[in-house]
Amino acid sequence: MTAPHGPGGTTECDRTDLLPPGYRVGEWVVTELIGAGGWSTVYAARPADEHPEIRAGGSPASRRKVPTEVALKIMPTAGLAPRQSQRIVESARREVELGRRAGHPRLIGLLESFVLAAPDRPSLEGALVLVMERAAGSLRELVDAGVPEADRGRLIAGICEGLAHLHRSGWVHADLKPENVLLGRDRSVKLSDFGLATELTGTHGYAPPMGTLDYLPPERWRAPLGELGVRVRPSADIWALGIVIHEVFASGASPFPGATPMARGAAVQEYGEGRAPLRMDHAVPPFWRALAADCLAPSHAARAPHTAESLLARIAAEQGTPGAARRRGRARAAVLATALCGIAGATLSSDAVRVGASTPPGRAGATAGTVRVFNAERGCRERVDRDRQCSLGLAIDPARPYTADNVVPTRVWHGDVLVADCQVADGQPIIDEEDRWSTRWYRVRLPSGSTPPTAWLPAVRTRDRPALPECPHPATAR
Repeated sequence: MTAPHGPGGTTECDRTDLLPPGYRVGEWVVTELIGAGGWSTVYAARPADEHPEIRAGGSPASRRKVPTEVALKIMPTAGLAPRQSQRIVESARREVELGRRAGHPRLIGLLESFVLAAPDRPSLEGALVLVMERAAGSLRELVDAGVPEADRGRLIAGICEGLAHLHRSGWVHADLKPENVLLGRDRSVKLSDFGLATELTGTHGYAPPMGTLDYLPPERWRAPLGELGVRVRPSADIWALGIVIHEVFASGASPFPGATPMARGAAVQEYGEGRAPLRMDHAVPPFWRALAADCLAPSHAARAPHTAESLLARIAAEQGTPGAARRRGRARAAVLATALCGIAGATLSSDAVRVGASTPPGRAGATAGTVRVFNAERGCRERVDRDRQCSLGLAIDPARPYTADNVVPTRVWHGDVLVADCQVADGQPIIDEEDRWSTRWYRVRLPSGSTPPTAWLPAVRTRDRPALPECPHPATAR
């Protein structure tokens, strides 16, 4: 629906209501145009003041610190017919509601929203403004340039992770496409543009009869329009994911033939009615071909078993993530296995650092200056042996994303009591298997002679809340 929030998305246009660099919008100053669409215009912006105060609103992660650069999505309403204005207001409401209730590292962060007062620009007076994280680019830009082979599986897994969280939270994206998959400077995936997102009421929700034609499943082409809109279910996102997978591996090509979106839509309907087979590009490898084929099952009923979580678990197993087959198909646990239980392929072989023997679950073991490790997986809490698949990793730097070079060799298990000396409140956000979320980390000591001498345990991996002083900046606190 809108241009991406990264560089390279600027749309050539002759509009006269575009804001120049230096124009102040609320507490932000426009730095450049990112892109313009039919409903909105997106700008890069920086804080207007050296130490601005962000208004209440958005997710907890968005309130913890002020970014140096953001994306402003401005949605004008002046001069529109009442029905058009209502659609824009409803679109903005969806984005704000989802941003406040379903925040996640794989969703673009919403910092605040407000109504723009622009008496000097009547066309923008009363416009709705969404202040969001600024991304480095979009998956569309990467697809057009050619997705590096080493990145393909990781990017698709990131999309699945975002969809899995959305669906668990009771939302359907309803407009998944490469333009709405944004990439951080570290190539992390963040789903964006929730103007058509719909909250489920039971098994389905209702959305406006809109969307991007190339990503609509067969049932959407003939869905009746009711008073609340058209019915939308999570399987619609799964269909769109199948198209995206094909595009990632086939240099942007759709699996359905046709020179225009309408022509490709006709091919989708023929396939959905059983009058044409699914033909995928030979560039799509066998595993991804099978995964995309399941996503592109011709009916909702055939597609429904292939949830984002189950697809993510299959990807994790294919890529060799430790413990993926044992995690009962819970994709978020498989992802956390990569992040917290040791990056796939890493060689980790050191004893855990402990104050004493493991503390049985439910018994007090931590005292002032210590934290007791908690594993959210019940099966790992019940084990008496130190199964490596139940071990948890400690980070080198809590401000960096988890990668193979950001996990120390030392392992810990449920019940281990670790010596902790300080904490940080604004590290990388971590979500455990029970959807507990935190940006707080505790610095713990490693055995004498270890390199580095300390490591970091995320707060979601303990139920203790020790009274520890704040650490110096993580980069200098080791």
